[in-house]
Amino acid sequence: MENQLLEYVTEEMLIVVAVLWVIGLFLKRTPNFPDWIIVWTLLVLGVLVAVFVIGFTVDAFIQGVIVAGLAVFAHQLIKQTQKKDAA
Repeated sequence: MENQLLEYVTEEMLIVVAVLWVIGLFLKRTPNFPDWIIVWTLLVLGVLVAVFVIGFTVDAFIQGVIVAGLAVFAHQLIKQTQKKDAA
């Protein structure tokens, strides 16, 4: 599934996945910043960056949602894999 998503993400938006992931890590370590707000923050940032890079289009909105989703998905893959190894 992620291969299909990566085919749709434009080249200039691939770096945004990594940037959002790093921002998510910083937010996770920020005291008094609820976890549930992190995903919404990454979603909003992803869409804003996409609109800035691509322009105000439906495609930019879709790109923003996908890159935010990929950043969260990548984080969860690592987190769940580490949890499995610890068990």
